Amino acid sequence: MKKVLFILLSFCMVGTMVAQPQKSRVQNTKTTAAKKTGATGNDRASLMFPTAVDVPEDPSWRRDIYRSIDLTKDENAALYYPVEPQGGNMNLFTLLFKLLNTGKIPAYEYQLDGVENFQQSNRMHFKDLLERQDIFYEVDGNSIKVAQSDIPSSEVLSYYVKESSYYDQNTATYHSRIVALCPVLHRAADEFSYSDNVQKRPLFWVKYDDVKTYLSGQEVMTSNLNNAARMSMDDFFSTNHYKGEIYMTTNMQNKSLQQYCATDSLLKKEQNRIEKQITDFEEHIWSTPVDSVEQARRDSIAAASVKGKKSKSVADKASSSAARTSRRGSSASSGKKGKSGGGASSGGGAPRVSVRRQRH
Repeated sequence: MKKVLFILLSFCMVGTMVAQPQKSRVQNTKTTAAKKTGATGNDRASLMFPTAVDVPEDPSWRRDIYRSIDLTKDENAALYYPVEPQGGNMNLFTLLFKLLNTGKIPAYEYQLDGVENFQQSNRMHFKDLLERQDIFYEVDGNSIKVAQSDIPSSEVLSYYVKESSYYDQNTATYHSRIVALCPVLHRAADEFSYSDNVQKRPLFWVKYDDVKTYLSGQEVMTSNLNNAARMSMDDFFSTNHYKGEIYMTTNMQNKSLQQYCATDSLLKKEQNRIEKQITDFEEHIWSTPVDSVEQARRDSIAAASVKGKKSKSVADKASSSAARTSRRGSSASSGKKGKSGGGASSGGGAPRVSVRRQRH
């Protein structure tokens, strides 16, 4: 009995010694894979549960609008606080400024029409930005150094954002996400000017896809009452926590709202009308459509192609019907000609003789 117990105990010890190296090898393999891919715990979670969805190349419906986000309002203040970096926390413009300085993201010139241009020829040099906005810097070899106090993060009081709302027919889902960002500098014309003479200077455009990786690693505070309420900047944009007024849409005439709205009341009315069109499409896309949704569906490329096919089939039917009518007309006329010809021939032959019985 003692021998049996000794043998069983020996097998248990050997099994434990073998299992432990296997477990460590599995853990080392996972750690090595994470190091190779550069994925952290948050990155793996974002891959499993993504909040930002890429815009497909062929959506059946899409509406691009431009909003102005005012950072002085509580809904958007999370992008402004803190003005001066506190530990690892910094506001959105400070983060973008540092990324541009280190060359981690590209920036593109803001053009007069306000439409973003992400071509290589429109890329902006960081040194040009510093010189245009009178930002003090020092050149140290191949790098440019800007002191934290010289970064004008306190003067960036608004952002222009391009927002794309679309319906993805491949997944039957509706999304609304940011496509591009543009920080706007609010600066007085001179040091003696009043506050109502502040000029708005759009600085540059950046692609959201280029910066969302860095926004995922930067948290912001989202509540004045609960300072523990925090989320990443990427989640702040992806979940549409921001609020902004529409100032332009993508249209065939390339006009902003102010160019065709003469008064402030008409401007507000047009903003509400565009907001309602987008909301109607989102709420009624799977139910009975309202007028604006039905109009959007009629304007889609798929609907246009269906209309083209229908019009072609109608034209084909009309042409075939006309051909049948012409054939019937020709046959009828030929029949009439045949009858009249027969009458003429009978009339042109021997005269008819009537025989009458006579009394004798």
